[in-house]
Amino acid sequence: MIAILGAGESGVGAALLAKARGFDVFVSDRGSIAEKYRAQLTQAQIPFEEGTHTLEQIYAAEELIKSPGIPDMAPVIQGAVERNIPVISEIEFAGRYASGKFICITGTNGKTTTTLLTYHLLKSAGLKVALAGNVGESLAGKVLEGGYDYYVVELSSFQLDNMYAFKAHIGILLNITPDHLDRYEYQMEKYAAAKFRLAQNMTSSDFFLFNQDDAETQKYRAAHEVPGTQVPFGLKEVEGVAIQYQAQAILASFSQIAAKVDTSRSPLIGQHNQYNTMAAVGAALLVGIAPEQIEEALGSFQNAEHRLQPVGEIDGVRFVNDSKATNVEAVWYALDGIQQPIVWVVGGKDKGNDYTTLLPLVQEKVKAIVCLGVDNSKLFASFSKTGLKMVETQEVQEAVQLAKDFAEPGDVVLLSPACASFDLFNNYEHRGRAFAEAVAALNQTAA
Repeated sequence: MIAILGAGESGVGAALLAKARGFDVFVSDRGSIAEKYRAQLTQAQIPFEEGTHTLEQIYAAEELIKSPGIPDMAPVIQGAVERNIPVISEIEFAGRYASGKFICITGTNGKTTTTLLTYHLLKSAGLKVALAGNVGESLAGKVLEGGYDYYVVELSSFQLDNMYAFKAHIGILLNITPDHLDRYEYQMEKYAAAKFRLAQNMTSSDFFLFNQDDAETQKYRAAHEVPGTQVPFGLKEVEGVAIQYQAQAILASFSQIAAKVDTSRSPLIGQHNQYNTMAAVGAALLVGIAPEQIEEALGSFQNAEHRLQPVGEIDGVRFVNDSKATNVEAVWYALDGIQQPIVWVVGGKDKGNDYTTLLPLVQEKVKAIVCLGVDNSKLFASFSKTGLKMVETQEVQEAVQLAKDFAEPGDVVLLSPACASFDLFNNYEHRGRAFAEAVAALNQTAA
């Protein structure tokens, strides 16, 4: 019997796949189960519980699949470990039954954009490709569907933690910056090790693409042997770089590949998206897609919502929703990538941020700051020394109006919060939608 903890997308996907492969399955969720997932479990005749964990039933399992949101230190997981019950992730389980190849993407920032772009490049070329993982759909569900030659999978460190035999055929590591350190005893070394699990089990016929400009990535590589054929990508011209961005083109030279890909049609902006594009293009070249096909697909790519997403223009002022930027590093990339003067909308639930690295960019590019949060004292302490105009509000409509008042034609109003959303919003999506709706409302008023 297999016990599954958590009845969200990954848990229910794993349950359905396990049932289809002939296992007895029991699903337990300490919270409430969404109606959509409850219906799927009921239809498949899979027993489940919500609001509690019946430990006797859970510990009767031969293997336990846990949701990535459940930490290893949770008592129910510790109890399984004490009883020598293997605890694995949904990705690990799904990988046992997939016949296609895995292209897996991880990193602190940029992994969703890179995953979506990689998927778009393969799909546009006519390949049978599935999109799965942290981007929204379970890998187990896609494996159950079948018929795919490639699986493009976004992986968080939490998903990587409980993967053991799983092997990526192409692995992409974008960057490593401080995030989720509470799950890793506040040690960057342990967080980095989780990210590098992406390369475990690789052989020389598998490819590990990594950002050679990223300090933490290089620090870990210097101290550890990393399996797979190494493919460094970056913006800095150094010896051995395999994929490089020059002007509006990507140059690739590795593993019998020599290609130039024009990126001038890509809608993605900013230095961080140059890294994301290099990684996705590298993966596309590895699966045999021609540069001309890649160039055409780059021009038709639409990124996910809340990631440097244009949401309107009023009186020559552009509004950009970057609500997904919930840490300082992501905001740095956003500020760096926009060339026009910026009115910056920032704030929310602070995660212990150190804003020091943003100061030079803020002084260079920002003309006014609108703080949108319950407690903005740390932002004022960090940025009042710049001499910029700073105001605060707890209403997104007022934030948009204030930002518009500060802006002039040709400027950009950028929502890039650097903080979690939970002080005023349900999540970053809610915050981003509220911002876009406020822009639309103001646009109607202006009209």
